[in-house]
Order: sequence, then C-alpha cells, then structure tokens
Amino acid sequence: PYRCYHCITFPISINTSFLVSIFIQLKLIHKFKRSFKMAGSSSHKIKNNCVFCGSIPGKDKEFLEVANHIGKVLAERKIHLVYGGGSLGLMGCVSTAAFIRGSQVLGIIPKALTEGNITGKTIGEELKVLTMHKRIQKILDHSDAFIALPGGIGILEEIFQIASWAQLKIHQKPIGLLNVNGFFNGLLSFLDHVVEQKFISDSSRRIFISAITPEQLIDQLQIYVPEVDPAITQLDRSNKERRKKARLDLSLSL
Repeated sequence: PYRCYHCITFPISINTSFLVSIFIQLKLIHKFKRSFKMAGSSSHKIKNNCVFCGSIPGKDKEFLEVANHIGKVLAERKIHLVYGGGSLGLMGCVSTAAFIRGSQVLGIIPKALTEGNITGKTIGEELKVLTMHKRIQKILDHSDAFIALPGGIGILEEIFQIASWAQLKIHQKPIGLLNVNGFFNGLLSFLDHVVEQKFISDSSRRIFISAITPEQLIDQLQIYVPEVDPAITQLDRSNKERRKKARLDLSLSL
C-alpha cells in the first residue's frame, strides 16, 4: 500500500536553550543586514532636524532672514525642529518660523537658563535638562540631522561635539553648515588646514557639509552616506569585540 513518508514523525529531543540561542543569532544577523542596508542607502530620512544658532541676531540682516527662511523650509518639507530653547535672536526666529507653519518644535534647554527668563519663552514644547552636557546628549537623541547657522562660541562647541561623536561612530547623522555670506569660510579653511597637518583624515573633514541656502543644505544632508575613518578602525574593532562577547555571554546565560 502507498505510504507518505512526509507524514512520518520521529521523536526528537528539543534543547530549548539551544533554540533560543539560534533565534537570537538570527535576529542579530537580520539587524546587521538591515543596518548595513541603511548605511549604504543613498537617502537619509530626516524627520527631526536640529538647528544650532545664536541667541542674538548678529550684525547682518541676512542672518535673521535666513533663520526665518530655514524655519519655513523645514515646515514645508514636514520636518520637525529641535533647537536649544528660548526665543531670542536667531533661535527665536527659526523656531517661530517653523512653529507657525505647522512644524512640531522641541526646545531643549538647561534648567539654569530658564531661571530669570534670560533666554525668553521657548517656542513649542520645552524639555528642561540639568546640564549643558545633558542638553547636547538629548539634542543628539532627538535629531536625525544637524544644521548650524551663524553664532558664537556656543555654536562652535555644539557642532564640534556632534562632529567628534560622529568621528567616533557614536552616531552617523549628517552635520551641515549654512554658510550665510561666507560666515563659515574661516572655519572651513581651518578644517582644511587641520587635514593638511594630519590631525584629522579626509573622511573626518567630510563630516562637515556646507551650502549657502537651506534648500541646498537639506538636500545634501538627505543624501549623506557616512564614511569609514581609518584612524578609528581599531577602536571600532574593539567595540565589536566587546559586543560579540556580550552576545556570547547572553547566549550562555540563556
């Protein structure tokens, strides 16, 4: 008589811990492939864009005009704004321009700066943090890309902190300088000089993207693809080894 061998069942002893370990490894492989695909993508999806800028208007009227314009462009592209809070100077201008046109606006500000109303009322939602370091960390957490408008020492601190973390592969988010009236020409020349003196690599220099209009800059940020910096290959390898050991320890504990 005909017999279907596909229907024959055999008693199999199943090791639950082994199956869980295999499942975790498959999930990790899937996550790695997905991350690799995203890193190699020709489009960087920007939902929340941080804008660093001065709390004073500056000398040239074009600074205020471009702050207003970038807020308008973000709203038109349905991109939400993250900024340093308050309503003074360029910060107040860009946040107001984005907010009144429908963008969600998040101002992240140290609690000390809100006392005495020295920065003005934050436009949109306000997130208070304890320190300046916490502020930049929260800005990084809530943003997909960064744009720097003209400003002072605080702007330099913020963009170099974010760029340093990008160089160390803490994040892979693009950083743009809106070079209004050549405001950042000196900074860009300095970065080229640092490359010439072999203190940073060409790939680290290319972390900084610059353009003269908000439209051009956002377009460049959206096609940004992070590069591998040979100078930190060993650091990345060490991080991978630590992650690999952590996964192994997790599998063994299960």
